[in-house]
Amino acid sequence: MILTSKIMTAVQKRASQSGTRSFYLYDTSIMRAKIANLKSIMPAGVEVFYAMKANPHRAFLDAAKKAGVEGIEIASLGEATAAVAAGFAPKQLIFTGPGKSPEELEWSIANGVRTVHIESLTEAHRLNMICRAKGKKQDMLVRVNPNFHIDDAQVSFSGGSSKFGIDENRLHSDLSEILKLDHLNFRGLHVYAATGLLKVEDLLKNCELVFTMARAIEEKFKNAICDIIDFGGGFGIDYLETGKDFSPQDYAAKLQQLITQFGFGNRRFMLELGRYLGADSGWYCTEILDIKSSLGKKQIVCAGGTNHFRRPAALKINHPVVIVPMNRSPIFDAQEKVHDEQVYIGGPLCSSIDKIANDIYVKDATIGDIVVLCLAGAYGLSMSHVNFLSHEPPEEVVI
Repeated sequence: MILTSKIMTAVQKRASQSGTRSFYLYDTSIMRAKIANLKSIMPAGVEVFYAMKANPHRAFLDAAKKAGVEGIEIASLGEATAAVAAGFAPKQLIFTGPGKSPEELEWSIANGVRTVHIESLTEAHRLNMICRAKGKKQDMLVRVNPNFHIDDAQVSFSGGSSKFGIDENRLHSDLSEILKLDHLNFRGLHVYAATGLLKVEDLLKNCELVFTMARAIEEKFKNAICDIIDFGGGFGIDYLETGKDFSPQDYAAKLQQLITQFGFGNRRFMLELGRYLGADSGWYCTEILDIKSSLGKKQIVCAGGTNHFRRPAALKINHPVVIVPMNRSPIFDAQEKVHDEQVYIGGPLCSSIDKIANDIYVKDATIGDIVVLCLAGAYGLSMSHVNFLSHEPPEEVVI
């Protein structure tokens, strides 16, 4: 991956400041452009929500708002209050995720979130009790743990035992109970089978199966209309630089065909996108403190590691890496450096899993240069174990 001159200059400028050894660099203009493109190509009825778990930084929420997303997908009360503080109305929030506390549900009902996505029969009864006590009725979707599995997914949420949603094989029996709860207004389904997909066909197969599921529900339960269908996210990012990017244009065109085929043109469809919108708006940057050979392998040791950017180790995946030269004077004449070599890159933690890049090719690197991990705008700092070993947290710099 090649850094633009804008990003290269910003990295060198920030890294040259005294005391700055690790930082995230954000340019949310990329995210705004992606949202604008999706809004222009998606079929009528498709609503784009920003899944703020990907990056809760205020700059990303501001970018989502300026670009005109339908709203924010939240999974905690903390995310809810941050979204409202950023200018989103509660009615623009959809509340997903397992294990919602009574306090979170009470806030949702009191403030009027758009939909609460039910993950179990227990949660449905808990929500109904709160609504009854407050004298309100709440729109909700039922999340389903589908039987189908997507093989090429980076992370799968279906096809096995899961804390997410109601198993498909008990959906009809549980739904018959949920529909009896008088303070809940059933609006449809939430089915999110997998994430990190690069093949449009895989996500479209998910859509087709969900449409079939919705039709079966409406045939069995005459008082149940699935007028909202939440597909979750799933649009992948090409972290491995294979050249096979996810095509939102193809997805939009073929989704329209499915909508027409099923006669679902009068429905609403939710996309909760986080990684796809935010990943390429961020770069994690950290200074090289040491380079050494160990049993024939080069080890680059940086000021920050998985405590700042845990995702590569957690998912066992390399992000694209760029070395930004800083042209600093060597500490001593025989100081080691890297030239045309496979290397391992880690941080300062006393842990063998502290690797932010494994066995990757690096053209040139010297102590004092900056390692830049690209596509780091999603699941970066907020996903990381920042307090481990009490190192300084990285700065977050918006350009």
